[in-house]
Amino acid sequence: MFQTEVEFTLPKGYLDDEGSLHRDGVMRLATAADEILPLKDPRVQQNPAYLTIIVLARVITRLGSVQSINTKVVEGLFASDLSHLQGLYERLNGDSTDAFAPGEEADPREPVGLNGFDTAGGVVR
Repeated sequence: MFQTEVEFTLPKGYLDDEGSLHRDGVMRLATAADEILPLKDPRVQQNPAYLTIIVLARVITRLGSVQSINTKVVEGLFASDLSHLQGLYERLNGDSTDAFAPGEEADPREPVGLNGFDTAGGVVR
């Protein structure tokens, strides 16, 4: 079965303005538009590292009970959670045959690299 979404648990979690911690979420497969359209964003043109923030905001479909996943939410993640999501993004969207089994959850202890993202945060082509 072709899996288009994967559940994840953040190592630390997103702390919202009310002090609630959100750790469990869902990320979907990225589309071409998810990687191309943010390149036109002025924030990315001024700071290429911001591409990571916009792309993740587009592909994370659920994070706890947060109503809307947007760049403000992704900006508010702890660095270890951002790194975790970058690794998950690459595993889900990369050319690797290392796919998720149906219903498999991303393991927060799994080593996460920046595969698919350059050191400035941009998606590697």
